[in-house]
Amino acid sequence: MNRKAKDGKELEQYYAKNGNQLIVLYGRKDCKKEELLRSFVQDKKCFYYRCRQTSPEDQKRMMGEEVSAQYDVRLAKNSYDEYFNRIKSGDATKLVVIIDEVQYIMKRDPEFLNSILKLKTKRLYPGPVMIILASSSIVWAEQDLDDAFGDDSKRIDAKMKLEDFTFLELVRTFPSLPVSECIKIYGAIGGVPGYMEHWSANRSFKDNICRLVLTEGGYLFDMAQEIISSELRELSVYNTILSAIAQGHNKLNDLFLTTGYSRAKISVYMKNLSHFDIVEKIVSFETGGWDNAKKGIYRIKDTFVNFWFKFVFPYMSDLYRLTPEDFYDKHIEKELDSYMNRYFCDVCMEYLQLLNQIGRVPFAIHKMGTWIGKTGTIDIIAQSSDRQNIVGLCNWEKPYLTMEMCEKLYESMEKARVQSNHFYLFSAKAFEPALIEVAKKDSRFELIDMNEL
Repeated sequence: MNRKAKDGKELEQYYAKNGNQLIVLYGRKDCKKEELLRSFVQDKKCFYYRCRQTSPEDQKRMMGEEVSAQYDVRLAKNSYDEYFNRIKSGDATKLVVIIDEVQYIMKRDPEFLNSILKLKTKRLYPGPVMIILASSSIVWAEQDLDDAFGDDSKRIDAKMKLEDFTFLELVRTFPSLPVSECIKIYGAIGGVPGYMEHWSANRSFKDNICRLVLTEGGYLFDMAQEIISSELRELSVYNTILSAIAQGHNKLNDLFLTTGYSRAKISVYMKNLSHFDIVEKIVSFETGGWDNAKKGIYRIKDTFVNFWFKFVFPYMSDLYRLTPEDFYDKHIEKELDSYMNRYFCDVCMEYLQLLNQIGRVPFAIHKMGTWIGKTGTIDIIAQSSDRQNIVGLCNWEKPYLTMEMCEKLYESMEKARVQSNHFYLFSAKAFEPALIEVAKKDSRFELIDMNEL
């Protein structure tokens, strides 16, 4: 079942319940919530209102006009109580009330929430009603919503976050493309449905990047700055920090030395970026070799923001001076494979999780992660509840996965104090012949190439 069908099924399950429901539906910009909602209500009685960034008085006036027009009623009081009292399905059918981009009204007018709670508790509209408060502000939905509701947050029946597509869902979206091409797409724009909608399967990766990212007016040309500025102020500070992280300065002290901002200031801004799903703090997989692990590492979580600050932001002059094709050749082509290593590891983890779901791994996987050492890394550690380990090694960049890479893995395992009888070796291109021979004789090794992914 694809993501859209799964989310639609969940909404249908709430709709089928007796009584009134209050659902909060949210996701990032381009999560395609509008498309989901259109599909959901196509066979239902519905009142839909999309909030604007305007004054409380103007917001109330515009909603009143839409209620009046849809239900052909004359309103006397122009209050949210009256609006929700006059809406109707016309029969015993459950009415769906959708208030989209609801953060714009809830941030400025407490009267609205009071009326929503009355609607939920049947004090305004007697018939069954399903209320959907929708938002494309993750920060508001996850940080501010509960404060706004206070003790009444218990009246919310469900919070549904529309997540980005997984790699498998991206592959299903582009069935004509080879897996290697899908991994590159995944590493550039992530699984954001709205971005994928603009990606052409009939064009090369380079052509799509040039058209969408590097051409002024392209769908993704201003997207990174739009994502950051939509919720956060002091764009220059955030740009400075994100640029530093993208260039490899991923510890607090590194950022302090690179940006010149105080550690306290950086910590505050990193917290804001984390709340907005732009940055994340990476915790190394917990092993016995904790003293040899790196701690306090930050990375850009939002895939496209990471791509932009890695390849485009440092070279803005060339972005306007060169053609998109020349810019790609000069600043992206050479480092793209190195950049993609991280996303290839993510894909390999997802593959292991799928194997785990269908019982095709030596034991049930309880948790999975990456061990990041002061020297050396273990790409994947998948551990059972009784601490048995599968160790994974991922090679995207090099022509072959080699015995020498395995030897370095063993060294990292010793530093991490990790033991394993199961080695899953993933290579995007090929395996060294000597390693293939070893794997034929040693059942501990599983060699997995791109086609299997």
